[in-house]
Amino acid sequence: MTLDSTIRPVPYDPALEPGLAAFLELVEGIPLRADTILANRAHFATIIPPIEAQVAGRAVTAEHRVVPGPDGAPDVEITIVRPQRASAEPAQDAPGALSIHGGGQVLGTRFFGTGELIDLAEQYGAVGVAVEYRLSPEHPGTAAGEDCYAALLWFAANAAELGVDPARIIVSGASAGGGLSAAVALMARDRGGPVLAGQLLNCPMLDDRNETVSSRQYDGIGAWDRNNNDTAWDAILGSDRFTDRVSPYSAPARAAALSGLPPAYIEVGAAEVFRDESIAYALRIWAEGGQAELHVWSGAYHGFSGFSPDAIVSRAALDARDSWLRRTLRLPASPPVA
Repeated sequence: MTLDSTIRPVPYDPALEPGLAAFLELVEGIPLRADTILANRAHFATIIPPIEAQVAGRAVTAEHRVVPGPDGAPDVEITIVRPQRASAEPAQDAPGALSIHGGGQVLGTRFFGTGELIDLAEQYGAVGVAVEYRLSPEHPGTAAGEDCYAALLWFAANAAELGVDPARIIVSGASAGGGLSAAVALMARDRGGPVLAGQLLNCPMLDDRNETVSSRQYDGIGAWDRNNNDTAWDAILGSDRFTDRVSPYSAPARAAALSGLPPAYIEVGAAEVFRDESIAYALRIWAEGGQAELHVWSGAYHGFSGFSPDAIVSRAALDARDSWLRRTLRLPASPPVA
């Protein structure tokens, strides 16, 4: 696709701009390129709070385990986050969430996704599993998705021990984690695996081709721009990128069919690189008779609700997500605000 060089990005909501600036300062503006992945990874690790700090003062517990990995691959580290209970007896029939962290499949650790699980445990009594998947370029292709699917298999098989209702497990993630959540949902469908209650795809990274209008609008600007996206997909796919050898378990937009999937919640900012591929994914699910709820938030940058949580649009996004979670996990409606 060739676009006019004068193409203009959608402007940011002014209430979100301080949060975006704070995020960009936090990551120190190290451009993500093939030769800076390791430097970015090292810096990224310093800004993820340790799990001990994340759970301090929160009504949750965290437990680390190692579970079987994909066939012929290493075992997978996970962290289980549970609501704190007065009784020693585990919860029964709690909702469950498999959380997959972001970072372009090249950065981050599972502890980048545990904040979501802590909130889910406190708000909904959910039991969560955060998965430490292998990163690219050291482990390219479908390695990350296979690790996440292996964690789902373990989660579903051990639901009774964890006190989880196996019919109320969702997969959830943001950015690369959103793309991998979509990949896990595809794997579960294609392999006759666990039946997921839903897939929460937050600003998901779905399409290696990076050729949408929104990908060109955010070239050199934003929390995750076109250049970062190219770097990440090159690391994940190498010479397979742009070819028909790309697996939908790496880039879910490549799936031939999107029917038979669990209900999807797809949210994305109007002012970010993944806007158009997120919309296209929802349109394809609807076209094939599936269930999807799509929210495109005006003036919102990539990951806006996490870094600008007090902005009106962020509060609206969090409320919409809460509504979907309560409906999908069959939870009581949230009490009215006094």
